[in-house]
Amino acid sequence: LRVFQLPRHADFRELRGTPSAVRRDLEVLGHPRVVAFQTRNPLHRAHEELVRRASETVGGSLLLHPSVGLTKPGDVDYYTRVRCYEKVLPHYPPGRALLAILPLAMRMAGPREAVWHGLIRRNFGCTHLIVGRDHAGAGADASGRPYHPPYAAQELFKTHEAEMGITMVPFNEMVYAADAGQYVTAEEAGAGTRLLTLSGTELRRRLQRGDEIPAWFTFPEVVDELRRTYPPRARQGLTVFFTGLSGSGKSTIASALRARLLERSDRQVTLLDGDLVRQNLSSELGFSREHRDLNIRRIGFVAAEVTRHGGTAICAPIAPYDAARKDARRQVDAHGAFVLVHVSTPIEVCEARDRKGLYAKARAGLVKEFTGVSDPYEAPADAEVTIDTSALDRDAAVDTLVGHLEREGFLT
Repeated sequence: LRVFQLPRHADFRELRGTPSAVRRDLEVLGHPRVVAFQTRNPLHRAHEELVRRASETVGGSLLLHPSVGLTKPGDVDYYTRVRCYEKVLPHYPPGRALLAILPLAMRMAGPREAVWHGLIRRNFGCTHLIVGRDHAGAGADASGRPYHPPYAAQELFKTHEAEMGITMVPFNEMVYAADAGQYVTAEEAGAGTRLLTLSGTELRRRLQRGDEIPAWFTFPEVVDELRRTYPPRARQGLTVFFTGLSGSGKSTIASALRARLLERSDRQVTLLDGDLVRQNLSSELGFSREHRDLNIRRIGFVAAEVTRHGGTAICAPIAPYDAARKDARRQVDAHGAFVLVHVSTPIEVCEARDRKGLYAKARAGLVKEFTGVSDPYEAPADAEVTIDTSALDRDAAVDTLVGHLEREGFLT
């Protein structure tokens, strides 16, 4: 192989050592045995205890070697993770630990990937690799059963240790024994041991609500970094996405909600009204299904960017198709919260209002592909809030929305 040029990265350049550079850095530490730890998650106290035990078992130094390529959907972004690793590193004895990052995408391939990870770490100068329970596991199959047996990766790795030239350090799940005040392996926790656990879902919930993260679970420095990336909901970016027929009252409520939010909070609010978006962002589009979906995709992209930067986007298109609305939700969910509001005003009421005369033209065949008349409207089944403006006036509708945002923690 002839290497013309290695990939150029703009971030964490001092941590992106090649295998030869990392080997040299490990030689400086002066320990012939090096145990590597492969990770795609922030390090909490359970991980720190596991890695510390592994280092003591091997009697050498540690290479903390996280993957910073594509990982599992929903994982903490690698920028946050690397900052967490940098904060945890001082907890290890001086001269015994090295942090380097690996631009590797996770395949979630279980046992075969564990062997691959071993080969990679051998190239980086490691003599041992920690292989945990369900290493790089794919999760559950369609029936809800684990796709790989929990210790399949350890078994396959053990088979190939000699030819790879790297030894496995097997570790099982670490649990916190409350009465002893320390982490132990699941096997060490005897019957009747009072265990404390904090799931990933519960951690995210506490971060969203600004609740306390217990000291036994993770380090204060890690909590600080996670809170920077996952602030409480009152400080998170937010998209309120309206959908409903023409004349249902979407724009009226959206405009009033914007005014209410600006009145009572320091949120930066962007209003993406359907007509204004058509004029300024999608002026070349027609009203075919393809063009309608593209229009909603554009609105979702802008809303996601507003949300990603901590602002509030209020979107008020007709958005008649369920798939396009779900696509907008997926775009926003990657960066913050998405609240779908179905303005469910009956078509008879919308048509009676008909301020623009559009329904009359649609009935006369002068306007083609008109939602509710000559084109379908797919009512959402996943709306967080439903409002019928034939039963609620503007202010009552906004009160309903504000109440929902308060209950969910988006407004204090």
